[in-house]
Amino acid sequence: MKSGFVSLIGRPNVGKSTLLNGIVGKKVAITSNKPQTTRNAIQGIYNDDDTQIIFVDTPGIHKPNHKLGKYLNKQAYYSIDDVDVILFLTDVKEKLGPGDQYILERLKQAEKPVILVLNKIDGLSNEQIFQKILEYKDLYPFKEIVPVSALKKRNIEELMKAIRTYLPDQVRYYGEDEITNKPISFLVSEIVREKVFQLTNDEIPHSLTCITEQMKKTKNKYIINVCIIVDRDALKKIVIGKNASMVKEIGVRARPEIEELLGCPVYLEIYVRTIKKWCDREKYLQEFGFHDFE
Repeated sequence: MKSGFVSLIGRPNVGKSTLLNGIVGKKVAITSNKPQTTRNAIQGIYNDDDTQIIFVDTPGIHKPNHKLGKYLNKQAYYSIDDVDVILFLTDVKEKLGPGDQYILERLKQAEKPVILVLNKIDGLSNEQIFQKILEYKDLYPFKEIVPVSALKKRNIEELMKAIRTYLPDQVRYYGEDEITNKPISFLVSEIVREKVFQLTNDEIPHSLTCITEQMKKTKNKYIINVCIIVDRDALKKIVIGKNASMVKEIGVRARPEIEELLGCPVYLEIYVRTIKKWCDREKYLQEFGFHDFE
C-alpha cells in the first residue's frame, strides 16, 4: 500500500484540471479555455487496490491584480510546501516563458520531488516531443519527465507509475469510494460557473463566482438555488441575457450534470447579483470561501 499528496502546479490554462479529472475518472474540477478557472485547491482522490493518491489542483500562478488573485497565488504556494510530490505542468505548444521560470525558481525552495509533465502533446511527432524534453531537462533537477495528453488520456499510466515511486505513506486518508474532499454544494456551484464561461466566451472576466445558497432534498428531487455573483451591472446584464435567455441556457446546460452528480432530478433556480469590487473586499472573500493562507 502506497499513498501521498500530489500537487498540480503550473501557469494558468496548462491543463491541470483536465489531467485531474482524467486520473480520478470523474469530474471534480471544472475546465475552461480561460485562465484562472480553478478558484480553490481541489483535492481529487485516486484509489486502486494498493494505492491512494490525493491530488491537489491549484489555481494557476499568475501576476495578481486584486486581493482574490493574491489569495489564489498563496493557495498555490501553500500546496507546493504541504505535499509529498509536485507535478509541474507545461503546455508544450506554448513557448517556455518567464511564468515557467518564475515557478521553477519557487520550486527550488520546496525540496520535494518534482515530476515535469509535458502536456498537450496531441499532434506532435516523437521528434518534436524529444526536442521539448531537451528544452526543459537542464532547467531543474526533475525526478522524471513525462509527456502526456490529459485531454486524450495518453501516457497517463506512465505518469501514475512515476508518481507511485515517490509516495511516502502507507495509509488510506479517505474511503475507497471517495473522489474529492469538496462538498456537493461546491461542485454544484462550480458546474454552473463552468457553463457561464462556456456560454459567454471572452465577455465575462474572472471577477465572477457562484455560490450554492440552498440545496433542499424532497422526496424524489433536489431543489437548488445558485447565485452568480459579478462585480459590475454591465456583466449582470450579459449573464442574464435578453429576456433572461442566457441565464436560462446556463441552467439548461448545468442541470443534467448536476442531476448526474446527485443521482436524482433537480429543480434548479439561478440568480445573478452584482457586488461591486467583491474581489478586493475581505468581507466577501471570506464569505465566499476564499480564506487566506498565512
